[in-house]
Amino acid sequence: MMQDFLDSNITYLSGVGPKRAELLNSELNISTFRDLLYYFPYRYVDRTRFYKIAELDPDLPFVQVKGYIRGYSTEGFGSGKRLVAEFYDETGAMKLVWFKGIKWITASYTTGIEYIVFGKPGVFNGVVNIIHPEIEASEKASQRINSALQAQYNTTEKLKAQFITSKTISKLTGNLLKQIKFRIPETLPAYIVSGYHLMELHEALHKIHFPGNVQEMEKSRYRFRFEELFYIELNLLRYKTYRNQKNKGFVFSSVGENFYNFYYNNLPFSLTGAQKKVMKEIRKDLGSGRQMNRLLQGDVGSGKTLVALMSMLIAVDNGYQACLMAPTEILAMQHYQTISKMLEGISLKVSLLTGSSKKSARESVDKALQDGSLNILIGTHALIEENVRFLNLGLVIIDEQHRFGVAQRARLWEKSSNPPHVLVMTATPIPRTLAMTLYGDLDVSVIDELPPGRVPVKTMHYLDSERNKVFGFLRSQIALGRQIFVVYPLIKESEKMDYKDLEDGWDTISRVFPAPKYCISIVHGKMTPADKESSMRLFREGYAHILVATTVIEVGVDIPNATVMVIESAERFGLSQLHQLRGRVGRGADQSYCILMSADKLTREASKRLEVMVRSSDGFEIAEMDLQLRGPGDLEGTQQSGIPFDLRIASLAKDGQVIEYVRGIAEKILDGDPQLDEPQNAILRTELKRLFSQKQSWSSIS
Repeated sequence: MMQDFLDSNITYLSGVGPKRAELLNSELNISTFRDLLYYFPYRYVDRTRFYKIAELDPDLPFVQVKGYIRGYSTEGFGSGKRLVAEFYDETGAMKLVWFKGIKWITASYTTGIEYIVFGKPGVFNGVVNIIHPEIEASEKASQRINSALQAQYNTTEKLKAQFITSKTISKLTGNLLKQIKFRIPETLPAYIVSGYHLMELHEALHKIHFPGNVQEMEKSRYRFRFEELFYIELNLLRYKTYRNQKNKGFVFSSVGENFYNFYYNNLPFSLTGAQKKVMKEIRKDLGSGRQMNRLLQGDVGSGKTLVALMSMLIAVDNGYQACLMAPTEILAMQHYQTISKMLEGISLKVSLLTGSSKKSARESVDKALQDGSLNILIGTHALIEENVRFLNLGLVIIDEQHRFGVAQRARLWEKSSNPPHVLVMTATPIPRTLAMTLYGDLDVSVIDELPPGRVPVKTMHYLDSERNKVFGFLRSQIALGRQIFVVYPLIKESEKMDYKDLEDGWDTISRVFPAPKYCISIVHGKMTPADKESSMRLFREGYAHILVATTVIEVGVDIPNATVMVIESAERFGLSQLHQLRGRVGRGADQSYCILMSADKLTREASKRLEVMVRSSDGFEIAEMDLQLRGPGDLEGTQQSGIPFDLRIASLAKDGQVIEYVRGIAEKILDGDPQLDEPQNAILRTELKRLFSQKQSWSSIS
């Protein structure tokens, strides 16, 4: 009955009705009483302090003032027409201004009644004003649920146009809480609530909306941050436990001839300590009898491809086939060429399969896959097509895995009757707390050192007004026999954004670096694969001095002679993408450079991003900064990960300690009760089902 009440349609709450219910649902995803209770405030304002009009200053934040309306007037014309009320107290007068709802305002608020006005003070023509203030009769305000801190809720322009403001949401929440005559049932077991000193749910739901003081507000918010992150971690770890019990992986019991032949005769350079450590972790997984599900993080140029190849050789030495799937044809081709070169002199069959592979090549690959003569297949999404069938697929490696949808990964994973081992790789370093939440069900390996001989890339920031200086530097690099990348964010000019685009860039660079002295290639996502490959070949083989491109070259281009990366409109890129692009240079023994070009005027956030890039070349430090500056956003596609919903209150950027804390609690619970069968954990089973049943679990895939 209590649950039924909380699941009641919001239409039936006093003050809502069908029209408002539709708006609340479409704009804020509030459709039930429970949704409203869990629509948490984003900040609080101290409503115990009242200012006098004489004290108001535009530098003040939101303030509240008691006073009276003397009268109304209208000012301005057309879209600038506004309603102005003169509002006064014993110390002076100010203006209240509305651009919308003029008839409703004059009908609702009259002279002779004391009002409380709340809003951000400003100044216009030397007179203090508040635009679109919250306004409420003093007598009415005293009847509301008592709260020293007034909650502020996010709303939308569409809601405000229908007079559904933060104050309206607060009022509706107050109405609902007054209606609840029963004790709201707990969503955490008693031993967690008491053992970890959490505020009880019933009290927390009241105090988060109407706290009596700062301590109550903080305790209630902590309760919900704890719970939100705890259930995410518990769900991830539960599937990890289930998968380990259910999926008995192929046992790769030996390291054989192909591996040793490669290691002693073909290894291009000595393994770093980090690579050796990761190989030990992978080797242990492959021989454990359980299915490997490992995430390999490694900064650009750290040698992930070499680790991937050595892992595939172990699979081949144990009689199995291996495949590597990459998100773009350029990257798949790069992997194919690199791996084929590394395996020269070793009698293994390696093939490439992409969307542009010819019919005859596809038929040849299919035949070799099914008769077992093909050992390693490298490709793009083409690998997951239905007609691609393996004889005995034992290891799947997915590169830049966040670029693949979960359903695509699942189709590759299902190409074996028994689940193959899975290694997913990313060159986007993921902060520890984010990795624990996005990939909490995977074992994580990190390559955190670069191969010997790599010279760190020097990063510089130049403004558009300094462009001629940059062109001079590029000429000097070309004179030394070096090659240059120039990357633009767009192919065609956007009406909404004023930054450089590829076509303008091509024209400018062609004028500054004219033929026949200079040769320029161009690559972008709308070219045919054949044209793209032709342009890339010109650059790869050293004929083209400059490659003008979009971010299609972000991954998968390995050209040691390219020593300069120029990123146009760098302020428009996120830190992770800037770091990925910078990783395209510095692949040889020569000093390399990354030049960040930006507009002369920058926002504070854009300046911070570019400062970080100039200061640091550590991908993990950059990822942490990206998380702090930008928030998790869709860094690795949160909707494909362990998070089945938008976080209501927790922050992956700020709550790292809470994530680690609740993960430890979840591990302890599952160690003692893996299936959550004990009576004391019945609540956990119920809540997991409610929170996660709508979402298919892909944890057992990758």
